[in-house]
Amino acid sequence: MPTLVHALEHGMSVRSRGSGSRVLVWVHGLGESGRCFDAIAGHPHLWPYRHVLVDLPGYGRSPWPASARGLDDTADALAAWLGARDDNAVLVGHSLGGVLATLVAERHPDAVRAVIDVDGNASLGDCNFSSRMAAVDEAEFVAGGYDLLWQELWAEAGADPALRGYAASMAFADPFVLWRHARELVELSRAETLAARRSRLRVPLLFIAGAPGGVCARSRELLAAAGVRVAEVSPSGHWPFVDRPEPFAELVARFVESLPE
Repeated sequence: MPTLVHALEHGMSVRSRGSGSRVLVWVHGLGESGRCFDAIAGHPHLWPYRHVLVDLPGYGRSPWPASARGLDDTADALAAWLGARDDNAVLVGHSLGGVLATLVAERHPDAVRAVIDVDGNASLGDCNFSSRMAAVDEAEFVAGGYDLLWQELWAEAGADPALRGYAASMAFADPFVLWRHARELVELSRAETLAARRSRLRVPLLFIAGAPGGVCARSRELLAAAGVRVAEVSPSGHWPFVDRPEPFAELVARFVESLPE
């Protein structure tokens, strides 16, 4: 499918592909960009849909904002953008993007048709990278912590395609935005309220977890206790759409087709 690169929309670089009547809007994780979804958005199981891939402000190709928005404000901005598009879209969010998708649906339920939350945080054990960013204050992170973390991630990535893609994307992220989002993500995860908040959404939600390397055991307990519908992709880590694209795409397509017209 050809890819169309749009002009900036609401401070975000937005790319679309496909022409189906059902729309999937993909929201990336902390430090990443919409590029992480390029391969899965082109999977044959997902050809019937139109895909919209965003770079959040401060990430990827999007401009660095004058000041870093918090997660609630970012969710509100996403909802305003979605409302202006009027796509009745399914919001697919990975990691931080899954948390943002939850916040959008919680705060603005009319802005989305449904949510697919891919390994979004539910407890502190899910903060593998965000906790490392939030462990220092903002000034220290911007002055040198960001560069040091990037070097560590690149060394850790080795031949892992998901981690290599993550490290490459993080090189383009605004350190101020990255640190603020990391700090808030850690705070939300520590509170352990996100699983229950997902269960109370007024729109359909599917949580896709990588197994065994995705969300931690405590998060799985919280999601089960809250009655959140969880589908596992195995064997997989935190990026199931990279590690196991075939079963991941099947799950997404099955969920989208189950939604009423």
